[in-house]
Amino acid sequence: MIRMEMKKIVLIEDNTDVRETTADILELAHYEVFTAESGKEGIEKAVQFQPDLIICDIMMPGLDGYAVLHILSKKPETASIPFIFLTAKSEKADLRKGMNLGADDYLTKPFEEMELLHAVESRLQKNELLKKEFSKGISGLDEFYHEASEFRELKDLSKKRKVKAFPKKATIYLEGSSALVLYFVHTGRVKTYKTSKEGKEFITGLFSAGDFFGYMPLLGKTEIYSETAVAMEDTELCLIPQQDFYKLLYSNRNVARKFIKMLSNNLMERETQLLQVAYHSVRQRVAEALLQLSKTASNTEEKHPVVIITREDLAGFVGTVKETIVRTLSDFKEEGLITLDRKKIVIMDRERLAKVNA
Repeated sequence: MIRMEMKKIVLIEDNTDVRETTADILELAHYEVFTAESGKEGIEKAVQFQPDLIICDIMMPGLDGYAVLHILSKKPETASIPFIFLTAKSEKADLRKGMNLGADDYLTKPFEEMELLHAVESRLQKNELLKKEFSKGISGLDEFYHEASEFRELKDLSKKRKVKAFPKKATIYLEGSSALVLYFVHTGRVKTYKTSKEGKEFITGLFSAGDFFGYMPLLGKTEIYSETAVAMEDTELCLIPQQDFYKLLYSNRNVARKFIKMLSNNLMERETQLLQVAYHSVRQRVAEALLQLSKTASNTEEKHPVVIITREDLAGFVGTVKETIVRTLSDFKEEGLITLDRKKIVIMDRERLAKVNA
């Protein structure tokens, strides 16, 4: 018979009777409990044992519960651990302060045995839900929304998110316009670009199904788009309201970490792209662009994936002129790295393309 691993709880409580009674209840419910009688000791045990949950009294001598939560939330190894406050006070101001600091729940002493166990079980279950991976499509987004809304502070998330169709070449937003929503690509492809003083386009991002875009201005003070977004083909976008974006980012620290992880895929790609533009040769940038675009193609599993993109768009993505792209692609064709058919670029040798140096 396979034994399920016991969930670990660190209990921080300066009152001996409350600490021992609470620990007994939790141990009888098959939790592994590590007790601490001060905030300092509690922090040490949380770091040492990496528990699944922390239960902490608010009013303690020395480091109080607020300080404990603040310190643990700054440590990468303990920042995502669910945190429940114990308090003998029922004043709303005290409870609100704890929740604003990032506590996941609270219990007012004295509490019933089942009240304690229900709070612990509920918090552990919600934390497990956020550890799983969601699919990259709109069904995964809907599932994430559903599970995020199970948290009390996120229960009023929008129940329905508008899906809007954009025909090929349609402008989604213009550089300089106000940012009002977060965009999620349901189907199709989108490019974002900036225009130079000479009128040339520099593509800052390419997005396909499952990608978020348009969120950087929402994080800034001006909330103004610094680029233009255009549909590269018939595209359907899910529009996430600005208020939902802020709730997912700021209302619950565990939900926020999952949400940031979902958003950050694009951010990492953008940073890599800008580094390539700054430091790599044109040949390297074209090769890397083709390999990157092939990863978003529907035929990515095939031996010779097909990339469909105009020479103008590829030039904007790489940060050069169309003539240079045409010349570089011709060189790659002669070297047997690709074949060409109008907008179609067939990658014949990924390995050699990845090793292009100059």
